Amino acid sequence: MADSRYQDLIIRYTVFGILSGMVIPLISFIIHIISGNGSFTFGEYIQMHRIIPVQYFLDLLPIPGGISGYLLGQKMNVFRYEIFEIHRNELLKDKKILEYINNLIENKLDEEIHINEKSSDLERSLDNLRAYLKNNIDEENQRKQEDYQRNWISEGLARFGELLRYHTDNIEEFSYNLISNLIKYMNVNQGGVFLLEEVDGQKKFFDMKACYAFDRRKFADRKIEWGEGLIGTCALEKQSIYLSDIPESYLLITSGLGNANPKNLLIVPLVNQDEVLGVIELASFRIIQPYEISFAESVCESIAITLSSVRSNIRTSQLLKDSQQKAEALAIQEEKMRQSMEELKEIQEQAAKQAEKFVSFTNSVNHTLIRAEYNTAGILLYANTKFLSKLGYFSNSEVEGKHISMFINDKDREWFDKIWDRLARGGKHYEGYMKHVTKLGQDLWTMATYTCVRKDDGEIDRILFLAIDTTEQKKQSLDYEGQIEAINRLNIKAEFAPDGKFINCNDLFLDTMKYGRKELEEMSAFDFIDRKDIENFNEIWENVTKGIPYQGQFKGFTKYEDEKWFRATYTAVNDMYGEVAKVIYMANEITNEKLMEFESRRQADQLKIQEEKLRLAGIEMKKKLDQSKNELKREFEQIEAEQQRIRQIIDDLPVIILTINQSGKITYLNLYGEKFFDVRVQKIIGQDIKVLFPEDPKKYDPILLNFITPGDAKTTDEKKKVSIPDSTGKLIPAYIYISSSEVKDEVHHTATIIPI
Repeated sequence: MADSRYQDLIIRYTVFGILSGMVIPLISFIIHIISGNGSFTFGEYIQMHRIIPVQYFLDLLPIPGGISGYLLGQKMNVFRYEIFEIHRNELLKDKKILEYINNLIENKLDEEIHINEKSSDLERSLDNLRAYLKNNIDEENQRKQEDYQRNWISEGLARFGELLRYHTDNIEEFSYNLISNLIKYMNVNQGGVFLLEEVDGQKKFFDMKACYAFDRRKFADRKIEWGEGLIGTCALEKQSIYLSDIPESYLLITSGLGNANPKNLLIVPLVNQDEVLGVIELASFRIIQPYEISFAESVCESIAITLSSVRSNIRTSQLLKDSQQKAEALAIQEEKMRQSMEELKEIQEQAAKQAEKFVSFTNSVNHTLIRAEYNTAGILLYANTKFLSKLGYFSNSEVEGKHISMFINDKDREWFDKIWDRLARGGKHYEGYMKHVTKLGQDLWTMATYTCVRKDDGEIDRILFLAIDTTEQKKQSLDYEGQIEAINRLNIKAEFAPDGKFINCNDLFLDTMKYGRKELEEMSAFDFIDRKDIENFNEIWENVTKGIPYQGQFKGFTKYEDEKWFRATYTAVNDMYGEVAKVIYMANEITNEKLMEFESRRQADQLKIQEEKLRLAGIEMKKKLDQSKNELKREFEQIEAEQQRIRQIIDDLPVIILTINQSGKITYLNLYGEKFFDVRVQKIIGQDIKVLFPEDPKKYDPILLNFITPGDAKTTDEKKKVSIPDSTGKLIPAYIYISSSEVKDEVHHTATIIPI
């Protein structure tokens, strides 16, 4: 359609040119008729040619007129086409800008805009706006992601803080409960709990206590030596290990639904006070994020603390149980020994009256008791076979005539000499534990009695020594005492009567509760319990006194009303008749752990409040953003209108405006400059300035030569008269004014040239 319209225009101009060429001969003919009083006839027209031969030339004017009309029509076509292209380009540019702004409003921030070289500043402004909006959205998304991660970690820590209180009396159930919940919460595929075990106190290995895979409980019997594989490496280094490409054969437990195994592996050590207690292994098809790894490490720290306490309580309970059993056995033996000693006393008191029975009695004693006789100077007079065998001698010749100090350790001489001096002077007999030294230097513990044997006149005849070997029982007793002392150093311990009255406690109990022993003598177990929990504690105490041990968490208060939390165990101790003699209280303080739990819950509540505030702030921000978008859109429209007006003013000015960069490349030329140099701006933008000044530069004025030469310092802010070449190369006098500006670290020079 456009081509036919342009063709019609050429025809109209051509016809108009032909008609214009015919007007002059017609006017000439009319003048001839008027001046010669002729008539409008063809013959008169021929006659005029004979009179005025130049008329033949005038008759040919329609031909050049038609040619001129044709050429003018073509030129007008070109002009109209250029106008049409300019209008179409402006419409396309406006459409692109409008579409780009709509994309920004709709948050389509990945779109780019390309208008034309003249609109580079506008493009940069729009791109800067897009970058600003995109940065705001990215920051908002990142903040939401960080808030989600913090909420996820806090919620998980609170959840596992609650889980750590269950199944603490059963390691297998405790481990399964933890690993199954950890796998579900972290959305991984499988995992296991490996706890460190020892054999004979030397050989260490990791035993899989629980395994959970693909939403099912697994029963895998797996043991890993200390330092072996990734599990052992993790334990040795006490650092988490994360692998994103593990071999197919590494995992032994699969889903049974296919051949694919998880490829991402996280191994976290269970470390408490620099002691490795075990390792947790997690496997996943997906990548485990850094914040999830941090969460797993935090959970494992809490698990290690709880596991250490659980193991300590289990060991304590077992030691206490063993101690009770051995104490009962020892009490029975002591009772038997006491009865034996009482019988021995009776025998000694009746010895004078039953001399005739002495020989048979002596033989009986020699078979059951260790027996020896000393004079008052401490010289051994007689020793029976048991004495020799227990002290490691073969015959009486080795010991008879020897001083009693031979059988007493040098460290015990000071207190023993006092006892012997009293006996030698006829003092009270001695009865109790006595340690002797064998021939080989070993200790022999006995339940012994030293008694004076008098003559008829009351004078001391000799000192009789009778004893029962209690070495093994004493060693066990010392071992129990050592274990109990170790328990006292590690755990808070107190003893209460069945009615709750305080009996005794260790130093750790005193340090924790801030009481003195005198103050505790008037207190009971119920004085350390929170008044709000006293009713529940009464029920627990009643069950404990019935033989049902209790383990759990308690809140108590010190002497100064400081709140303390304990993980405690109450266990009844029975006497030899099976009746409750006392209640043993064993505890570990968990105040910090409990405060962390409370703080975690408080932070979770605060995070929910912050989340609501952020949501409301997001709504308000969206309103402000929409308002800003509308304002920016109006500003863009105003800027575009202003730029259009300025471009129109510059194009209408009868001056040449030419801009080059510091490399001498053309960056701008106005419409008047196009006409003056007879060039198209679209073709010369980015070209060297010398395309407009192609001849020998030596003929140019110095200031003009300075302007077109890259790298030279420009003479700016001065008006100078120079000569510039037009499109034909002709030098035209003109005034030139050069100014400089800097855009994005690049210097641009603009020459305003006014032809004279």
